[in-house]
Amino acid sequence: MDGGSGDESRPGCGPGCACAVGNEFGERTARSELRSYRKDGPAKTTRWLLDGLRGEGVDGLTVLDIGAGGGAAHLDLLRAGAASAIDVDGSPAFVSGAREEAGRQGVSDRVSYVVGDFVTLAPTIAPADLVVLDRVLCCYPDMQALVRQSVARALLRYGLVYPRDTWWIRAMSAFVSGAARLARRRLRIHIHRTAEVDATIRAAGFVPTYHRSNLYWQVAVYERADATAPIDRRG
Repeated sequence: MDGGSGDESRPGCGPGCACAVGNEFGERTARSELRSYRKDGPAKTTRWLLDGLRGEGVDGLTVLDIGAGGGAAHLDLLRAGAASAIDVDGSPAFVSGAREEAGRQGVSDRVSYVVGDFVTLAPTIAPADLVVLDRVLCCYPDMQALVRQSVARALLRYGLVYPRDTWWIRAMSAFVSGAARLARRRLRIHIHRTAEVDATIRAAGFVPTYHRSNLYWQVAVYERADATAPIDRRG
């Protein structure tokens, strides 16, 4: 599906995270995120991600925002000069909120929307210059499938925000997932090994150009090996 048409596709939800996201992240969560975005702008880690993705500029580039949530990442990149974006998310409520915000910002004609599991839908999604996964990997059990399919669609830069894999983050996430299971909630937190994520991206021909982290999250941006820039490693 090409970006920029403003169309919304609603294919059946495949196996994996997207179905859980659609159930767990409903209207109330989507409206809360939209209010927060309008008041304060993108979260700090999203701002870091955007800093890394912009590189020397994004004029005329295309964006694929996987697990886009309220759309903060691709909306910022569109304002910075990107030509079009595809928003893929497992939550219809998040897609609806992102569509509303795109209309408010006057860029609806530059965004296409797809609801469902990206891994299942990947063969139908067009490549883009910039591929974004902002706090998505922690919701998906099959890291290899998600990273391989998504990085394969990155023409220039690939950026993601995901949890660090320290022992205490793993312990905390296991506790939260256990509590969710007892409460009969479907969403689980998955802490994937940083070294394995990095190796999978590098194997696709990308090199790291930017990295920052805080207590819980890490932000990593990669570029194709033939378009490298000096790495900015802060945090």
